[in-house]
Amino acid sequence: MKLARFSKHGSTRLGKVEGETIIDLTPVLPGIGASMRALLGALPALRPALEAATAPAYALKDVMLEAPITDPQKFLAIGMNYKAHADEAAAAGIPVPKSQLWFNKQVSCITGPYAPVELPKAAPSQVDYEAELGVVIGTRCRHVKREEAASVIAGYFVCNDVSARDWQARSPTFTLGKSFDTHGPIGPWITTSDEVPDPHALELTLHLNGEPRQKTSTGDMIYDIFDQIAYLSEVMTLEPGDIIVTGTPANVGIATGTFMKPGDVVRVEVGGLGFIENRFTPESA
Repeated sequence: MKLARFSKHGSTRLGKVEGETIIDLTPVLPGIGASMRALLGALPALRPALEAATAPAYALKDVMLEAPITDPQKFLAIGMNYKAHADEAAAAGIPVPKSQLWFNKQVSCITGPYAPVELPKAAPSQVDYEAELGVVIGTRCRHVKREEAASVIAGYFVCNDVSARDWQARSPTFTLGKSFDTHGPIGPWITTSDEVPDPHALELTLHLNGEPRQKTSTGDMIYDIFDQIAYLSEVMTLEPGDIIVTGTPANVGIATGTFMKPGDVVRVEVGGLGFIENRFTPESA
């Protein structure tokens, strides 16, 4: 299934996407409301009702798709997880980590798949893009063995790990430079794991104003998704709804001196999972 959050008639609801149609799941989700985190926590029990739901249905073009999850307890991201990207970082004088390099994106950065992304007043000139495959956890878990990691994944989504490079460089951790409001566009929906036979065989691409900038296979990760979950769960309990973004390939903007300007449009696509597309605009507030 492709599980989404969408707005229609002034309210936000949960739905499932089938082709060019979205089916409102509200009638079969009593007590869940519009919380994808709550749905994911109960997904095994709810799945038969979700799969059987057929109405009410709307054309996708007549609704607004929202971020598929807005309230995860964690938004975790791995750095330099594709070799070509690690090589370009090394060429810029950034040491390549000898183990998995993790940082937080604060959950307040999350925005919708087609919503504007701000060029912050505090960091207007070095905002960068990073195409990434996202993972959402479906089962509360700790000390997950690599060979069991697939069983705790609820699904996958598309992400742009937007980065304010000057703020990222100011401290030993990346968190501030990764967490400006709107710098976590995700979506367009969550594709459940049963529809993704091999998450390491997907094409990941990014276009800036229609021009190709990033392209890779998710099979080129240094640490694959199952390694990532095993590593993280040694440290912390992962909860339903927690999101993990799994690294970006080479040719980020900083490598070529290309930073976002007002009006720039970035499209990130993952084969079989859809795309997100966001226009960069000056911060207004």
